[in-house]
Amino acid sequence: MTQTDMPNLAAEQLQPLDWSLAAPDDDRHPPRILMLYGSLRDQSYSRAAAQEGARVLTALGCDVRFFHPSGLPLPDDADADHPKVQELRDLVMWSEGMVWSSPERHGAMTGIMKTQIDWIPLAPIGGVRPTQGKTLAVMQVSGGSQSFNAVNQMRILGRWMRLITIPNQSSVPKAWLEFENGRMKPSPLYNRIVDVMEELARFTILTRGRSAHLTDRYSERVETAEEVNKRVSTKSM
Repeated sequence: MTQTDMPNLAAEQLQPLDWSLAAPDDDRHPPRILMLYGSLRDQSYSRAAAQEGARVLTALGCDVRFFHPSGLPLPDDADADHPKVQELRDLVMWSEGMVWSSPERHGAMTGIMKTQIDWIPLAPIGGVRPTQGKTLAVMQVSGGSQSFNAVNQMRILGRWMRLITIPNQSSVPKAWLEFENGRMKPSPLYNRIVDVMEELARFTILTRGRSAHLTDRYSERVETAEEVNKRVSTKSM
């Protein structure tokens, strides 16, 4: 990633990843970040905002991938082995952090955004919960004035999915004025996206390898112990 790719970025001010934040046994591989966006329009501002964020994450040294939601069926309208569902779930399992970028439509996140989230299960896959303990950054774009409805909704969902949602967020009002030829113009709104991506990268390094400690739950330990006792008691009868 070069300065030409990000002409609005003061590259000398972009802080590199601070590996002193990492867990002692961290192998320092690039943080794996999955980008989800909530519009299928040819000129999708939520996708364009996510792409700006991805450029920053790549410049920071992250491994960034996108899921493109075209062709993803509605929840419960297909089986979990549908190719697009499997693609999404594989990417979520691969990731250590995510960015959710949605337009605000009718005062809420889009159905396209919610459909992607609804296909991500809470139940473990192969013994591993797909989202628990991973990081999340939320962003929204609006056609009108400043609003935070979509990011607030996504924060609720992030908590429900047991994600570590970072404090900072991005909301871009009148998005049609902020982009030109698919790229975001220089502005405090662009700077905020850089802020969010820097923070996401830091939180991902800080929490990965430690998420089991951060999200370990007494209620689940008790339940597990009860299940073990039940199995042992049944076998001994």
